[in-house]
Amino acid sequence: METNLYTNPVILFDGVCNLCNGSVQKIIAADPNKQFRFASLQGDFGQQVLKQFHLPPHELNSFILLENNQIFTKSTGALKVARKLSGAWPLLYAFIIVPRFIRDGVYNIIARNRYKWFGKKESCMVPRAALQDLFYP
Repeated sequence: METNLYTNPVILFDGVCNLCNGSVQKIIAADPNKQFRFASLQGDFGQQVLKQFHLPPHELNSFILLENNQIFTKSTGALKVARKLSGAWPLLYAFIIVPRFIRDGVYNIIARNRYKWFGKKESCMVPRAALQDLFYP
């Protein structure tokens, strides 16, 4: 797979996680230029990216941003996305000055409890027809 052929940044997310799916919907709403593309970590594209970057195939508790053939995970990936959104979201990028081990520590607590706090779906989200061109299988 040649990920550098993809010109848009791709956000990889846990497709059965309600929190993750809600986050994707918020990103879509705050991305009027439709610069981001999306793929579930469970899908073919997501699994190929995990393999290419030598990440465990069941690494489903991380938000991953694939941009310019590099991956950014957890809080760093999320903050890099926030910086490119409209509205007040770019203000969150100020948290990048917090040491990563602290940011990712908070991220890990939320990731470990996301199903308990927000629930999960039986299968990955299927985007509505108007958004299907933003998603990789």
